[in-house]
Amino acid sequence: MSFKTLTAFIALIGAANAAVTRRVACPDGKNTATNAACCALFPILDDIQTNLFDGGECGEEVHESLRLTFHDAIGFSLNPGASFGTNFGGGGADGSIITFSDTETNFHANGGIDEIVEEQRPFVEAHNITAGDFIQFAGAVGISNCPGAPRLEFMFGRPAATAPAPDKTVPEPFDTVDSILTRFKDAGFNTAEVVALLSSTGGNQGEVQSPLRGEIRLQSDSELARDSRTACLWQGFVNEQAKMTSAFKSAMAKLAVVGHNVRNMVDCSEVIPQTKPVTGKAHFPAGLSHADIEQACASTPFPTLPTDPGPVTSVAAVPPS
Repeated sequence: MSFKTLTAFIALIGAANAAVTRRVACPDGKNTATNAACCALFPILDDIQTNLFDGGECGEEVHESLRLTFHDAIGFSLNPGASFGTNFGGGGADGSIITFSDTETNFHANGGIDEIVEEQRPFVEAHNITAGDFIQFAGAVGISNCPGAPRLEFMFGRPAATAPAPDKTVPEPFDTVDSILTRFKDAGFNTAEVVALLSSTGGNQGEVQSPLRGEIRLQSDSELARDSRTACLWQGFVNEQAKMTSAFKSAMAKLAVVGHNVRNMVDCSEVIPQTKPVTGKAHFPAGLSHADIEQACASTPFPTLPTDPGPVTSVAAVPPS
């Protein structure tokens, strides 16, 4: 081996070693992290999995925690003066919905969200974490309990909220598609991201009956599934689990840091648990078929799906805590 070749080989080894990420041992003696700041999240993870999510279930608290991530973060505007006036206080994903809950939980669009706000508040108070960080962390941890969900990113380091978000920043389920898309655009989201994000549940007003017995869907979801601007995006997720989870993960990564500069934050995504895969393929519930589809996407036919055998399917309620 020539000296020139040997020198190049040594340089290559040095570059490879430099690329190895050094990990630090956390004070708990059982975890390690690429950044020491992330160590503070492991006891919070254990606490909420046990005491908020009932031992790691994909239940009501997970659904409500995910809803809370959106209702907190969407309180933001790229053009606050034009949209909401000069005294706009919306800081995005800053935890204002907990810090200023007396104000924000009284907004009509936040109806019923006070329950998960009060369930999460003791965890914020018990751990050295801001409300903004906790809301997004709990959302990411909670959804990891649901088979087929993506492993969400988590950026750590949101400062405490200094003012409540104003009313009318959260879209209502009975809003028109035009209004919903306009509100999201004002917060920095495009049409495809809107479709990817719509996975939360709402209150009674603005709900419409689903063809599936026992299932209620948001009026806004029903209209977005039929609107020419969004119908094909909506339909495009049918039987495309990887595509759907990828789009949702990307949109959630953007939502979770609305109003913040990620260069001032620490990437602690490694603390979020790995998710479980989902089994099976899309199908029509027993009693329904392709004949029940209201074709809304003009460019692509609805996929051909099998129908489950058996009596007509009904949907059971989400299990309580």
